[in-house]
Amino acid sequence: MNDRESRPPYRRGKPFDKSRKPSARPAWRERDSQADGPAILYGWHTVTMALANPKRRIRKLLLTENAERRLAEEKIDTRVKPEIVRPQEIDRRLSPDAVHQGLLAEADPLPSPDIATLKLEGMVLVLDQITDPHNVGAILRSAAAFAVKAIVTTARHSPEATGVLAKAASGALELVPLVTVQNLARALTALNERGFMTVGLDSQGSEDIADVALREPLALVLGAEGKGLRQLTRETCQVVARLDMPGEIKSLNVSNAAALALYVGASRLGLMKG
Repeated sequence: MNDRESRPPYRRGKPFDKSRKPSARPAWRERDSQADGPAILYGWHTVTMALANPKRRIRKLLLTENAERRLAEEKIDTRVKPEIVRPQEIDRRLSPDAVHQGLLAEADPLPSPDIATLKLEGMVLVLDQITDPHNVGAILRSAAAFAVKAIVTTARHSPEATGVLAKAASGALELVPLVTVQNLARALTALNERGFMTVGLDSQGSEDIADVALREPLALVLGAEGKGLRQLTRETCQVVARLDMPGEIKSLNVSNAAALALYVGASRLGLMKG
């Protein structure tokens, strides 16, 4: 695969092309807006994981010649007849910094399960208005690594599962179900009633999460950087705990905090292999 397929050929100072079609999608959008189109998936891991997921309906697949050759060499079924295009054709459909590696798919969004269908085992993550698609994508990737059963997020004030988020998740969208709810406090109440232990993570938490007697099923609740957990979210959690850091910096990026909390949770619940 050559550099032209891994790096888009945009140059600084290049004038905006007014002839570009207005249908070019932004890299991400909040779910406040109407999800009236397909999910845009790009990049090797993101697209090949979608192709391997029987629950994901692929509408359209754009490939460069090099990407098509690699898929054939690795015996990956494209499922639909691909369009073979030049790298620039994919570039035009994405943001300037998108690294697509010669693959772009248009696909139907995956269905959102209901909280009532979640199994009473393992861990789930609950995201309280985390809007950065890079962070949510990184959280999804960590969630897949720790075998998280689902991620609960709000329909509003959260990025749509497409574009930048899907690329940052590196295929994890196909592995971890996203449960979309209208009201997070009601969703947490439903988790409490079903027997989940709901633990909010906040720098002002009353105790270190490492000292909390965690149990299954466990729901770890994370808030946005800066704002943290909203008041009603904090009040609905059974426990509000903190992540104690031994160094001078006491706070972490939310995706890093999620990975650390999942490690603590998996270790305490005996979910780690070996």
